[in-house]
Amino acid sequence: MELSELGLDPWFQNQAAERCQPEQRMARVTAVDRGWYVVRNEEGEVSAKTTGRFLNSTDSTMDMPCVGDWVCVHYDAETSASIHAVLPRKSFLHRKSSGKNVEMQMIAANIDIAFIVQSCHFDFNVARLERYLVMASEGHVESVLVLTKTDLVSVEELEQLIAAIRGAGISARIIALSNVTGAGLEQIRELMGPGKTYCLLGSSGVGKSTLINRLTGHDTLKTGSVSDSGEGRHTTVRRQLIVLEQGAMFVDTPGMREFGLFAASEGIGECFDDIRELALSCRFTNCSHTNEPGCAVVPAIKGGQMLAEHYGNYVKLKKESELNVTAYAEKRKKAKTSARVGQAAIKQTKK
Repeated sequence: MELSELGLDPWFQNQAAERCQPEQRMARVTAVDRGWYVVRNEEGEVSAKTTGRFLNSTDSTMDMPCVGDWVCVHYDAETSASIHAVLPRKSFLHRKSSGKNVEMQMIAANIDIAFIVQSCHFDFNVARLERYLVMASEGHVESVLVLTKTDLVSVEELEQLIAAIRGAGISARIIALSNVTGAGLEQIRELMGPGKTYCLLGSSGVGKSTLINRLTGHDTLKTGSVSDSGEGRHTTVRRQLIVLEQGAMFVDTPGMREFGLFAASEGIGECFDDIRELALSCRFTNCSHTNEPGCAVVPAIKGGQMLAEHYGNYVKLKKESELNVTAYAEKRKKAKTSARVGQAAIKQTKK
């Protein structure tokens, strides 16, 4: 393959010219698994690891390579390489790391379109859709909503689900898909182009791996059997980039049981622009939209022009993002203070 077929364009070439050393070559990260990487160039894929110097230069987990990244590598042998630098990203998808640890976790980089996948039968949740849309918007990734397992609901039920999405002010394109009958598959194919990268986001068991298998025409990814409820079983265990025969690339990701927002103020503003625009008419610029006189948001909710659930989710996501940013800043501050104390103690012992 040519590197252009893997998504390389003049912008990335210019970045590489500034950051890659003469003995290094460009490659794209196609898989990440517990600190080990797979990178691909025009000659094929090899396993790779980051150098100690690179690790010492990173300031946060955001700086580490992720699936979709372009990197500067040195090929140590025919089957291994070392990663020396990560090129700037055009777009990205990230979230707060799972658990109590407040860190930002990269999901994928340099994505053209994110297909946000939900099942019509067991997984449908408008608030979660808005959460995914915020993440994609924050990372400058276009979103397309895919409602799977349409063969398990009636036409009327499907129409009600779509109406609920539109009622929340979500204007993203919606594709109704059945991996059983193939309905909607052609609409997805029409959006895909050679050299472009797409990502599948959604909970476990909604049919992401099955969708990729339908697009490739063979069992590229293992899929689990479907339970009696219509819920598929989780099978994807790592993020990986798959090159389809028609030249498009797909990033398959494990289902997200926990999905927190981190530093997503821009994405929240864009996905809830109806609230943002309405708030401009409030009498006070710092209006909390609760009981202030001259508030424009509360009357819209009471009058039925805006769903209370839509506004409630906006408040929840905004607060969550801000709290995680504050917690992260405090953590970094404590870490720097601890490092200074440690360095001072070392100097004292040397005297």
